[in-house]
Order: sequence, then C-alpha cells, then structure tokens
Amino acid sequence: MTGDRVHVASAPLAFHELSVTYPRAVTPALQRVSLAVDAGKVTAVVGPNGSGKSTIVRALLRRVALTHGRITLGDDVITSLDARAIARRVSVVPQREEVQMALPVHEFVALGRHVHLGAFTPLGASDRAAVGDALERAGMSHLADRTTDTLSGGEWQRVRIARALAQQAPIIVLDEPTTFLDIAHEMAVFELIDALANEGRAVLVISHQLNLVARFASHIVLLSAGEVAAAGSAADVMRGDVLERVYDWPLVVTRDPAVGAPALVPLRRGVRRGGNGG
Repeated sequence: MTGDRVHVASAPLAFHELSVTYPRAVTPALQRVSLAVDAGKVTAVVGPNGSGKSTIVRALLRRVALTHGRITLGDDVITSLDARAIARRVSVVPQREEVQMALPVHEFVALGRHVHLGAFTPLGASDRAAVGDALERAGMSHLADRTTDTLSGGEWQRVRIARALAQQAPIIVLDEPTTFLDIAHEMAVFELIDALANEGRAVLVISHQLNLVARFASHIVLLSAGEVAAAGSAADVMRGDVLERVYDWPLVVTRDPAVGAPALVPLRRGVRRGGNGG
C-alpha cells in the first residue's frame, strides 16, 4: 500500500509521503509514508522492530532530515514554524529521554508549561493547576515531591506523560508510551489516551502493543521495512495473513472476549494451529 492513497489534507497533523534515509544506510527508514492524525481520534502506528515507527517521531521533532515529503500542522508546513510554535500545538513523549539533572517530579512536569511563558516568567495559578491536573491524570500526584532520579522505569514513563499533558497542546504524540509498565498501568495509559481523544485532541500513538491498539485506535497504520503494509480500522489491519507476513512469525488472529476487537496470538514454531483468522 502506498502513502499517496491516503487523504491527509485537513488533518491537524499530517505526514505527506515521508521518506527518510539515515546516513550510511543502504535502504530508507521510511519510504513515501503518509498518514493523518485527526482530532477526536486515536491514530496508531504499529510494526516490527526496525519498521520505521520511531523515525516518524524523529522526523516530527526535526532530528532527522527528510529526503522526500513534508509534515504539516493544519495548513502550516512544519519547517515554517519555530520550535516554540510547534510545542504549543504538539506535545511529544519520545521513546528515549535522558535528564541532565534530577528534579522534583512537580518541577519536571511544570517544564511542559514553559512553552506558554517567557524565559523567566514564573508559573501562575493556571499553570500550577495544569501541572496538578496532569499529575493526577497520569496517576503520579502521590509522587509529586519525589525527585526524578528515584523513580522506577514505569514511574518515569508516567511522569513524562504528565509533562506532555501539562503542555495542553491540542495534539499529543506518544512513542511506545507503555514501555516499562505493568498490565494495569498499560491499560490506564490507553484509557487516558482514549479520554484525551474523546475530549477532542488529536492523538498519535507509536506502539508494539497490537492488541491494545486494536481496542483503542480508530485508525491503524502498519509499517514494514519503512513502507505502509496496511492501513485502516483494526479489522482491516489485524489480519492473520498480513501480520504473519510482516512479523515473519506464525500467529492466529482471534477476537478479544471483552470487547470483540481483533486480537493477535503468536504461536510456537512447528505447533499446528487450529486456524488462522482474518
């Protein structure tokens, strides 16, 4: 499936035929990938390791050069905007992040407010309220006074999500937001993502959790070797023949007994399957 078949003109955030090739790489990391992130919906990008998922986020953050295509925020091409203007419209939780020095959790989350303030402007009442709300929604209010260097991996992940919420941008992008999280917190994060979309935000999730994505995403883009292998609803993408080819592993697709969404079940190699759904 090629990206030029995807209508992206009116989306709050859109990637138009994006191509990226890293220095000294033999093949492109992305090849003519298009997708739209619509307001009020969860859009998900999935795919195996090395398929190009995180390169989409790096391109949005302008950490890699495009060899083709463009990224737009509404009617604006992203290269025409400065970093502050972008941050007021898009909050990003990257997959990896290093902190130069330890901060109290509430101060780290408050960094999300600085895109709305001057360089030396102190937080006002509305800023403090936004930080408190973000901590509560991320389930981190009880750790507000802890320092970031004392957090577990899962706690650190939720604090970074809280900072993005405090930014109060109409678009939120999360790259592997459930890394380090247990089952309960994975579900809590996806429930939060769903709530943000229901409030009208445009949400883009990069994830390897296909079964959770199938439950919550309105639109799924499946990448394989930097290209779009399938796109559409969970029923369109979560097909046994498609996923088995992309992931190069035997599997079946069944139905989630709780909500009826497609659910992937990987098999052991050499084990006879009862049938391959799709």
